[in-house]
Amino acid sequence: MYEKVLAINSGSSSFKYKLFSFPDEKVIASGMADRVGMDNAVFKIKLNGKEYIKNTSIPDQEAAVSLLIENLKKFHVLKSLDELAGVGHRVVNGGKVFRESALIDEKKLQQIFDLGELAPLHNVPEAMGIKAFMKIIPDVPQVAVFDTSYHTSLDQVNYLYPIPYKYYEKYGIRKYGAHGISVSYVAPRTARLMGRNLYTLKLIVCHLGSGASVTAVKNGKSLDTSMGFSPLTGVAMGTRSGDFDPSALEYIMQKTSMTVEEAVDMLNHKSGMLGVSGVSSDMRDLLASKKKHARLARKIFVNRVVRYVGAYAAEMDGIDGIVFTAGIGEHDPGVRAGVMSALHYLGLEPDYKANRTDGEKFISKPDSKVKALIVPTNEELMIAREVIRLAK
Repeated sequence: MYEKVLAINSGSSSFKYKLFSFPDEKVIASGMADRVGMDNAVFKIKLNGKEYIKNTSIPDQEAAVSLLIENLKKFHVLKSLDELAGVGHRVVNGGKVFRESALIDEKKLQQIFDLGELAPLHNVPEAMGIKAFMKIIPDVPQVAVFDTSYHTSLDQVNYLYPIPYKYYEKYGIRKYGAHGISVSYVAPRTARLMGRNLYTLKLIVCHLGSGASVTAVKNGKSLDTSMGFSPLTGVAMGTRSGDFDPSALEYIMQKTSMTVEEAVDMLNHKSGMLGVSGVSSDMRDLLASKKKHARLARKIFVNRVVRYVGAYAAEMDGIDGIVFTAGIGEHDPGVRAGVMSALHYLGLEPDYKANRTDGEKFISKPDSKVKALIVPTNEELMIAREVIRLAK
């Protein structure tokens, strides 16, 4: 008998969804509710190769959930709620509280809200999404799947900051990482493509999108990762600064009379590719632009990725493969070529012709010592698998 699972990725004004059937892991329907709580809200559902778009009022997350359930029944992909094994929700930061995925009750939901201090841009909207589903379909299990869970394998050497230890003990100040759900799919998939045992491999996974991170995977586990206490640190991103000297931030605050909140907002929303280029946070726009700073922004992005790849190659005493995933990693040949061209010293021989097009494949030459691959991520599938595991 087939079971059905919803995988949800909630944002402050939207949520994306995929409905899977199990055990065949087939996507039955997908789509999103966009501009929730705003004018010109949109609901989209895609099934059987067709997409249906409805412009309608969606005042809040609860209305969006009701609209989703209503449409799944309307299009006969869900006859009743009894078919749903559960709903899985991506949650960015589980902190020290959640080391693995969890079935959510009221107490655990409040803990996710409380962890919003660690990821305010993500955890709170994600918790609001879970709350809405718990209210609209109270008898269906809700499962939170945490991006940070994959990185609980980090050693203290890698996750502790060299500041007074008491701040870790009292407030949990440490590296938590992100994009763990993505890496947990991409790393095993890469091993299969290479025909190797994951637990003998040293891989570097470059999850490059508007949010971007680089993760060192050794023996099937996360050894180190570029994002830290929050998703703000690490490589430069669409609107986030990545690594930045806090003394420079203090200096800017003194010169401009910024508050702490304004300064952090600047690093999160007005920096990165947008800040450097003055054009856009989207790498496609920067590629199309003739402005000097647009080209500079792309070079900085590639440079920061190369830095982390080099650091992790040193930490692991060499690597067997590097894999590109997520929006930029999967669809920007220029970024991939820029990173690969800096890695000849590791034994990587790029296949620039193969790199010109997208899709799951090798983009290194057959005799390359270090393999390079494009592997499209599938976070929703990993979330759905966790629902099946926990709901049973």
